[in-house]
Amino acid sequence: MWTTKELLVSIAKSVVLVSVLSFFFYRSVWAILPLSAIGMLFFQLEKRKRITRVKDELNQEFKECILSVSASLKAGYAVENAFVDSRKDMELLYGEESLIYKELEHIRRGLVINIPLEELLKDFAERSGSDDIYQFAEVFSIAKKSGGRLPDIIQTTAVLIGRRIDARDEIKMLLSGRQMEQMIMKGMPFAILLYVGSTYPGYFDSLYHNFQGIVVMTVCLLIYLGAYVLGDAILQQIINKME
Repeated sequence: MWTTKELLVSIAKSVVLVSVLSFFFYRSVWAILPLSAIGMLFFQLEKRKRITRVKDELNQEFKECILSVSASLKAGYAVENAFVDSRKDMELLYGEESLIYKELEHIRRGLVINIPLEELLKDFAERSGSDDIYQFAEVFSIAKKSGGRLPDIIQTTAVLIGRRIDARDEIKMLLSGRQMEQMIMKGMPFAILLYVGSTYPGYFDSLYHNFQGIVVMTVCLLIYLGAYVLGDAILQQIINKME
């Protein structure tokens, strides 16, 4: 769910993008109307990026949560009490507004009305959309039904999830340079246009406010958008393969 600040920032980015495209490619305020479709697509892209970012944060918080649960189990707590008690640690680490604290509070309320913990964890996993949390919920459900040693199973699962999260963080660190290069390449055409246009006034006048120029600039815009999408797709494919 968007916060007001995040929503306003994403809308502002979309408006700025549409304005920049309309200026550099058409020099017309009227171009904002058809280009608003690109702004809406960009807004959806920002939404997807936010979902991915929130999911990564939740995975990190969940790793710390199950480590706390494992420690409580080894101290003799019942598993339900261990999850409830882990709220204190999560509050200290991430605060009451963190996603994991809110989910643990949801679990606590469910336990109060006698909903089984495994069902609450499964519901949490489905709503989060996280593979790591879903796998933990499945392992936990099987272990509880089979009477396995929950402290050892949870500890092992926490270590495995932690390794996966650390591996993803290392991948992102390795690719951060490539991402920066990609951002520079995305902005380079506009920098060149701005430089040439300011150095040689009127140099691009023949490309604006006439049919032939509109066609040429529309083709250039489509090529730019295609390169933009293709670059993001290639980078995401590299990340997926490395994971």
